[in-house]
Amino acid sequence: MELRHLRYFVAVAEHQSVRLASERLHITQPAVSRQIQDLEQELGLPLFERSSRGLKLTAAGASYLREVRKAMAALDDAAEGARRVAAGLLGRLRLGCVENAGWDGLVPQAFSRFQAEAPEVALELSVLNTPQQLGALAEGALDGGFIYQYEPLPEGVAGIPLLEHDVVLALPRCWDTGHDEHLPVALSSLADRPFVTLPREAYPGYYDRLIGACQQQGVHLKVAQEAGTETAILSLVCAGIGAAIVNSANLGRPPAQARFFRLRDLSLPMPLTFVSRRDAVNPALTRFLTALQGV
Repeated sequence: MELRHLRYFVAVAEHQSVRLASERLHITQPAVSRQIQDLEQELGLPLFERSSRGLKLTAAGASYLREVRKAMAALDDAAEGARRVAAGLLGRLRLGCVENAGWDGLVPQAFSRFQAEAPEVALELSVLNTPQQLGALAEGALDGGFIYQYEPLPEGVAGIPLLEHDVVLALPRCWDTGHDEHLPVALSSLADRPFVTLPREAYPGYYDRLIGACQQQGVHLKVAQEAGTETAILSLVCAGIGAAIVNSANLGRPPAQARFFRLRDLSLPMPLTFVSRRDAVNPALTRFLTALQGV
């Protein structure tokens, strides 16, 4: 049984005439009759009652017509669904994001634009640091992600540079340092204060650059405690455990018990990059890249 058997059967059933069905299908009458006979032979039952007045569906034929119409509609839906998937309008898109990059600016704007253009795509967002995202990309667990790039990308990963953040100083509000929040602060003026940092194993590239930049200014951070994310670091800052040097993206969601200062003697550009596998085949990713470039 082939799809054309069903199409011919539906046409004959709807017109109750092989002649009219053949005109609609642009197929000769003998070809249509032969296909109907083949279908009846395969099913082992008559689908039509034949008389001089034309064709009439048997009870079995009427039942079969109802089911065939459902099947044809399902095939049409499947074809339309496939077209929408191919166009990146249907499916699933798994993206990673460094947490503070998603609070304000380009990243949430890109998400909003994409969802407006492709509302039927399920956008799954995972909050992961840069090494975790690159690992998930390598394992096929992510389609793409927003990372801060300090080192060459792994082989097989493509990157789109987006923008640069910098670092700022976060101080506990309970500390009385005498600094004016509207003026930049010299990191060297806090050299004797405790600091909270990321552990090196969480983010080696960033950690090494940060510590190296501090040492170039003659400052050796007195690390009082380490925390695995900047959110956790800022929680410890709010508790008065120590100061911290953090991404300026945190200015988009400042915690109540921390004060942020620009640094006069330290700058560490933080390049935000969108990464994906070079062999990516998800059409939704292609559509997302178009939305991202339009922001």
